[in-house]
Amino acid sequence: MTTFLIGLAILIIGGLIYGKYCESVFGPDDRPTPAVTKADGIDYVTMKTWKNSLVELLNIAGTGPILGPIQGILFGPIAFLTIPLGCVLAGSMHDYFSGMISMRNGGAQMPKMVNKYLGGGVHKVYNIIMWVLMLLVGSVFVYTPGDLIVTELIGQEAVASNNVLWIVYGCIFVYYLIATLFPIDAIIGKVYPVFGGILILSAVGVFAGIIMDGGANLTNLALNANIFSQHPSKLPFMPIFFITVACGIMSGFHASQATLLSRTVKTEKEGKMTFFNMMLVEGFIAMVWAAGAMILFNRGTALDTNATLMIGLISKEFLGSIGAIFAIIGVIVLPITSGDTAFRSLRLMIAEQFNIDQSDAKKRVAVTAVIFVPALLILVYAKLNPSGFNILWRYFAWTNQTVGIFALAMITVYLSIHKRNYWISLIPGMLYTFVISSYIFHAPIGFGLEGRIGSMFGLSPDSYMISYVLGAICVILYTVGIFKRASNKEEQILQNALD
Repeated sequence: MTTFLIGLAILIIGGLIYGKYCESVFGPDDRPTPAVTKADGIDYVTMKTWKNSLVELLNIAGTGPILGPIQGILFGPIAFLTIPLGCVLAGSMHDYFSGMISMRNGGAQMPKMVNKYLGGGVHKVYNIIMWVLMLLVGSVFVYTPGDLIVTELIGQEAVASNNVLWIVYGCIFVYYLIATLFPIDAIIGKVYPVFGGILILSAVGVFAGIIMDGGANLTNLALNANIFSQHPSKLPFMPIFFITVACGIMSGFHASQATLLSRTVKTEKEGKMTFFNMMLVEGFIAMVWAAGAMILFNRGTALDTNATLMIGLISKEFLGSIGAIFAIIGVIVLPITSGDTAFRSLRLMIAEQFNIDQSDAKKRVAVTAVIFVPALLILVYAKLNPSGFNILWRYFAWTNQTVGIFALAMITVYLSIHKRNYWISLIPGMLYTFVISSYIFHAPIGFGLEGRIGSMFGLSPDSYMISYVLGAICVILYTVGIFKRASNKEEQILQNALD
């Protein structure tokens, strides 16, 4: 249990210290926020800090910080250090600056800020990847709550041959369809804080169960040659671990949610609690579920047990039958309240890009159909394929973190032109550029370079040599591009000042 407790200390103590530093770098002041200057009673509304914080947590959490760490703990106890370090230095920083820069730009959403700080060409690429991400978020958040409803509440197997499963999927899709077509988010918003509380309480309950259990089945980190090579399928730690544990460390999706909340925060000084600290809470949730999974795996649970099924097993192990039901219901509701946001946001993004009038009901239905048809096909494929969920999760995680490097680049340019310490966002951006590029170059679901041409260089299909080299080149291009864009923006600002 020692490694697990050290990780929690890094998360809490490190988070408090680094959060204060990030706040000093940004420099929040007493200027009026968009919630005040643009108050309209609809989107720009001041809310209390505690409510903003719980809404933010619910929007960014879902099943991401649960499913990812459950799969990620198969890499061994190194996860207990990597998750908190990544959460503090990358995830929380990313969420904080995304929300705060949005406030300084009148509550602008990420596409608009990417266009402003990175340029129109980058903005177009960003939009396409963001659309794919939103589509995958919606699909993942039909799959996981649907399976949980069937297995844990109905008591049946969540297999493709079970008609009940498809009825449940259909009901969730119908709800998403309604949520996408009609403005019902205000109704959901009233209960968001309640669901956020459920998420926290379930994590605290599992944590208490782990502590009371004594941690006998929690493996400690051993400093040896196998520290990064403990996955039972021999998957390499870099980049697979970071692709697998997406939401528990850093998630590009979070930037789209932080910018929504930038329109409801009353003062800039509340930003650290709403954005930075809520990501720390997500890191805690990730740590707890990872620990719960390790304990069950070490007690004999099959290592290839579906991650969704593991949620129920962990809940029952540490919360008992009644507590498990409470936790499972929370885990079911949470992704649903994120999935509806994803589909609705995607409809608005597509309509905005192609200037499709959404006041016209027929056009609104047409755009929605464009979204739901591929989402349904993705879901069917994921369920019929034995490795379907793992493939779906990998694509979701990859696009999620790919979107994240755009936000980190935007943050870096912003800090550079304002003469602030831009290294705090540039370094995580460089790391994740290497992660996403080396992964997609190697993965069979990507370019599969080693498998296709590796033999020409005497490399096995499992080698990452070519992908690592190309990943390093991408990091150089990413860094040079950011510095060039920052320089151009500084010249533009200077010229505007002279004019």
